[in-house]
Amino acid sequence: MQAEAGTPLTTARHPRRAALALGLGGMWLALDQVTKAWAERSLTQGEPIAVVGDLLRLHLTYNSGAAFSLGTGFTPVLTVVASIISIIVIWQAIKVRSLPWAIALGLLLGGATGNLVDRYFRAPSPGMGHVVDFLRLPNFPIFNVADIGVTTAACLIALLALRGFHPDGTRDGHAADGPGVKTDAKARSTDSQEAR
Repeated sequence: MQAEAGTPLTTARHPRRAALALGLGGMWLALDQVTKAWAERSLTQGEPIAVVGDLLRLHLTYNSGAAFSLGTGFTPVLTVVASIISIIVIWQAIKVRSLPWAIALGLLLGGATGNLVDRYFRAPSPGMGHVVDFLRLPNFPIFNVADIGVTTAACLIALLALRGFHPDGTRDGHAADGPGVKTDAKARSTDSQEAR
């Protein structure tokens, strides 16, 4: 059997990859919510605390917009968009067969749902909740652990896409090796030997 480059070798799902993506998403969501609860309990809004000089400060604030305070004033729209994105990411995570993609989707899922929980369950009202932000770097918007997950996932997904890696475990111009499957190079070598 010969597999063409860039095509999946099998349509079977990889349960361990899916479990990794969903598990990482759940852990990142939990980490995000725990750190937000700590920030609200330990910090006072408008009173920043220096952790590493001017490099890192803890500065409690509430954000009605998207990541890094973008899109303030569009909270209901952002809630709907984030809900749709979370559903899509879960669907992709269930089907993922690539380890790097599983990690990226897990971080994206955890980050997206972390801020989505705030939207649904925090003041001023369900679906209109403000996101808790508390980490501040110089010349950078205040952010949280969920934002770190989303940003890291976006960078990783961009890198994987540029390098031609796909969520199904294949890569542009290459076919993944599998038991009992010949890639193009192996098949050519075998065909050449059989012709002698």
